[in-house]
Amino acid sequence: MPVAADYRPDPRYNLIGPDFADPVSPADFPQTIIRFRNDRAAATVGLEALTDVEWSNYFGRFQPLPDNQPTPLAMRYHGHQFRVYNPDLGDGRGFLYAQLREQGTGRLLDLGTKGSGRTPWSRGGDGRLTLKGGVREVLATAMLEALGVPTSRSFSLVETGELLQRNDEPSPTRSAVLTRLSHSHIRFGTFQRHATMERPDLIRALIDHVIEIYYPELAAAPDPAGALLSAVVDRAANLTARWMTAGFVHGVLNTDNMNITGESFDYGPYRFLPRNDPNFVAAYFDSAGLYSFGRQPEAVFWNLRQLAGALSVVTEAEPLVDALNRFSAAYRVALAAAMLARLGLRSRGAEADVELANAAFRALAEGGEPLRWEPFFFDWFCGPASEARATSGPRAALYQGEAFTAFRATLTTFEPDRPDRLDHNYFHRSEPEELLVDEIETLWTSIADRDDWAPFNAKLAAIETARTAWGYQIVR
Repeated sequence: MPVAADYRPDPRYNLIGPDFADPVSPADFPQTIIRFRNDRAAATVGLEALTDVEWSNYFGRFQPLPDNQPTPLAMRYHGHQFRVYNPDLGDGRGFLYAQLREQGTGRLLDLGTKGSGRTPWSRGGDGRLTLKGGVREVLATAMLEALGVPTSRSFSLVETGELLQRNDEPSPTRSAVLTRLSHSHIRFGTFQRHATMERPDLIRALIDHVIEIYYPELAAAPDPAGALLSAVVDRAANLTARWMTAGFVHGVLNTDNMNITGESFDYGPYRFLPRNDPNFVAAYFDSAGLYSFGRQPEAVFWNLRQLAGALSVVTEAEPLVDALNRFSAAYRVALAAAMLARLGLRSRGAEADVELANAAFRALAEGGEPLRWEPFFFDWFCGPASEARATSGPRAALYQGEAFTAFRATLTTFEPDRPDRLDHNYFHRSEPEELLVDEIETLWTSIADRDDWAPFNAKLAAIETARTAWGYQIVR
């Protein structure tokens, strides 16, 4: 591979020692058929010029990238799964493949995998990913990025030519390996593992690593653990707020599925809301609704408390309690900011912004069955600047109802932010892009039954059009 000027390898995770990961080898797959390559993401790390042969070698065979990690690392962690502690976790079908610097920001990013083969933490599993699971994750990350949610980016999807047996979908089913580009794969459960094993020395080493790489502004903090938790609380509040305004239900908010940089990742049984429903559940096995849409802030806060418990091994309780007490106010502010962003409006100050967020959620609730989630934001984007468009569109009669009186009155007090975005052809349509489960199943049927990837690629192109039209600025 000719090394590009923007390719800046910087493998760092292996430097904190052997207690945090295990060197592993990737599976030897029968085939490597590129089904998706994210050249826009690749351009941010100097890898967009790879030929398809090189791409397959790196992201299907996992040959070491130049001057990067010589061997993939299966990361060690524990975690609470549906609030039951599980000490038998770790990267069971993935690994940290490489680390590199992002063009422009200099941030350290991870290339991590899903479906790359067995590891010491596979727990009897085959270490593989179904092609359908990979397709679903590519769609999820594309849509979330378009909606302004801090998310990992699906970097590559390679079909691997194996047939897999699964209990929760028709089998045998096709296999794939996914590579994701993420700010970090260090989980809450990474800290939990070492707390459970009574290794405060390793927790301190991990805190030092995380602050050095991801929170250098905390380098001089008198209490590193408390300062780190406070920063993670803010990031988690922002992420949760962005999920809520995107109408996104993660589905599996376990402590091993939350990372320390406030970025969403690892998408299994996710769903986007068809319409407002606090009790909407993504995972069929979440019979108690623990991770339902409306309970996501509660779930995130519970997870933060578990992280605080792990950090308590190396610091006093008071700074950790103080950090946790920040969550409610931080989430309230982040939710108002996220609602402003989704509606394309300028801030009028904290009190007015919160009032707008409340009015929008009330309108979504009172709109009832006829009002779908995504069209609401599409119709009222840039507030007053879309009044005529919203009141002459397919939901015009609904918006004349009593449920929207207060919302529309509140909108008139806000100014549009970058109203030129409404000139995009996307806003000349009558309906927005959505990603509801029925459409995902239809896209998969085309692939499974006819090996027809055209609808999938067309959907990604449509989501990209929406992303450029919305112009959301992701807050990380």
